[in-house]
Amino acid sequence: MNNLFSDTKEAFSLKSNFELNRAFFLFKIIGNSTFVKLSTSLTNFALKFHLPVTPIIKATVFDHFCGGVSEEDCIPVINKMFIKNVYSVLDFSTEGFNSEKEFDDCLRKKTSIIEFAKNRKEIPFAVFKPTCLGSTDLFKKVSKFEKLNELENDSWNRVIQRFDKVCSKAFKQNIKILIDAEEVEVQNAIDELAIKMMRKYNLTSPIVYNTVQMYRKDRLSYLGEMISNQLNDGVIFGLKLVRGAYMEKERNLAVSMNVESPICDSKDDTDKNFNSGLDFVFNNLNRISFVCASHNENSILKVMNMMESKKLKSNDNKIWFGQLYGMSDNISFNLASKNYNTFKILPFGSVKNLMPYLIRRAEENTSVQGQTGRELQLILKERKRRALL
Repeated sequence: MNNLFSDTKEAFSLKSNFELNRAFFLFKIIGNSTFVKLSTSLTNFALKFHLPVTPIIKATVFDHFCGGVSEEDCIPVINKMFIKNVYSVLDFSTEGFNSEKEFDDCLRKKTSIIEFAKNRKEIPFAVFKPTCLGSTDLFKKVSKFEKLNELENDSWNRVIQRFDKVCSKAFKQNIKILIDAEEVEVQNAIDELAIKMMRKYNLTSPIVYNTVQMYRKDRLSYLGEMISNQLNDGVIFGLKLVRGAYMEKERNLAVSMNVESPICDSKDDTDKNFNSGLDFVFNNLNRISFVCASHNENSILKVMNMMESKKLKSNDNKIWFGQLYGMSDNISFNLASKNYNTFKILPFGSVKNLMPYLIRRAEENTSVQGQTGRELQLILKERKRRALL
């Protein structure tokens, strides 16, 4: 089984030689933290002053990590992956909204994506970022359990209504909905909204999934409290476990506030916490439907072994695996070839709107030990295999 994720023929079966070489070039760049910082600054400068760099970004990093500029633009990628038994989750990546109009526009976009996914078996999930439906400052205040004034209370009620409209739409169309995790400062409010939606929509089947970032020291206790809370009796919990996406930001914020970092002190500690989260899920599988959203091969193997020990079929609908488009194809496509439920998160939108996402992908690959090196190793192996044909 350990050799499963080293099968590069299957992993890169959809990539042309050009796409494979482009991937090699991109991961080489991403592996250099100095170059990533410089490129990020130059790109932001160019976009701010409307310099003609969009075609270059579109043909390189955008096309590698994103599905297109619209839902329809993503259809060829969706169909191509589904031939290989890999599902898609469309992610309209939007950040930095501030006005009620923008929040309402985002709500309409999220519900339209669910409508687009309706009756498309290749798109079983939808996803949204909570702070695209309400003010980040408001999420922070609610997360700190601070008293809201009348105006803020009205705004927060509109956030709850937007959450409910997204989840209600997903429930009616039988599309599972993934609620993204965000920074610690806003996560308490997100967790409360997520469980509120689960209590309403997850009584007969899992529709609403909350994301749990296991690089946080407190997440195991959070899981335990969630499942033991009598208010949640009868709820089928939808959980997506990830390691986490805001490590540097969280640590820097903790230093600036002179408080203990909420993030595990080392990668080993994070790995142990993530694996403990997997143990928790499988010990409570009668009440949990689960997405293992990981690019870590050892974690995926652990889930596969636990499924085998519980005599679960590879395509048991309680267990899904998810990776980001453009990364860890050796995991996604090889899992799918063995009939495991596997999807790719497929971001789409304009180049300008997706730049924060693309920059975060680059920074994460730079900071995650071994990730970029593993991608390059596999690409080199596949290039050599093809050269011998």
